[in-house]
Amino acid sequence: MRLDLARILLARTRIDPLFRDTPQYECEPLGEALGCRLVLKVETLNPVRSFKGRGTETVLNRLQETGTANAVVCASAGNLGQALAFGGRSRGIGVTVVASSAANPLKIARMKSLGADVVLVDGEIEAALDTATRIATDTGAFLVEDSKDIATCEGAATIGVELAELPGELDAVVVSLGVGAMASGVGFALKSLRGATETICVQPENAPAMTLALRAGRPVEVGIPHTIADGVAGRYVLPEVLDDLASVAADAVLVTEAAIIEAMRLIHVHAGLVVEPAAALGVASILESAGRFDGRTVATILCGSNVTPTDFDRWTRGEGRGR
Repeated sequence: MRLDLARILLARTRIDPLFRDTPQYECEPLGEALGCRLVLKVETLNPVRSFKGRGTETVLNRLQETGTANAVVCASAGNLGQALAFGGRSRGIGVTVVASSAANPLKIARMKSLGADVVLVDGEIEAALDTATRIATDTGAFLVEDSKDIATCEGAATIGVELAELPGELDAVVVSLGVGAMASGVGFALKSLRGATETICVQPENAPAMTLALRAGRPVEVGIPHTIADGVAGRYVLPEVLDDLASVAADAVLVTEAAIIEAMRLIHVHAGLVVEPAAALGVASILESAGRFDGRTVATILCGSNVTPTDFDRWTRGEGRGR
């Protein structure tokens, strides 16, 4: 296990207050619709509309402490890039983000508006990472690799520290799973501070790389992701992150695209919140759980809301079910 509780608790004190101590509350109407007591952890009410600021703040603070970089580069589907750009701008650190040319245009526009130099490449997120790695080698910029960089995991773990402070029972937390920073971080924090709480990871059926790897105990080959949940649409698995996650996750489940869309709709109807597809995975898993969570207290993290109004309306009103 690469994560360290002392570093996580220290990170919580140094993350910009804009990103920490976010709302966490029981949403009774949504819980009634799902058959459980549901706690929402809302990570969308900040300048980048996602939880990623926790990790990028932790990365940038550690870089500043060591004085090792005045420029950073990353590959991103959009949310990591926005958060890194926001934090870099306030610190005078140059930020380059490499993204797929097929990335969400709203996220691309916001990265640029926050001052990032955005480089678009053909292919998936892995092609973007190859280019980001070359830029780091050529320019000396620090390469921020989501989940591989332990600071991104430990920043995200502060969500788990806050969930551990909830009063009363917390039977499980259902966490969206992409490359693994949030799931491994939250799972580690809860296992350390509230050991009876299960951490259950959730991925789309159409982007199952980490889930299948957890089940197999090793990385496995998967096809090209085809999901509306672009924030978790990675294809490859980092072995060190897999090891971290395997030690804290009680289970990993897959959900359908239809369930993701229905979860987005239910969150909007019952909580009044607009979330992007990746943020709805936890609710989607409860929908497809066949009563697994009935009567239990379950938390889920609404980890991002970077979705265009057009896409949100198209999906939730039944006008389209794919990208």
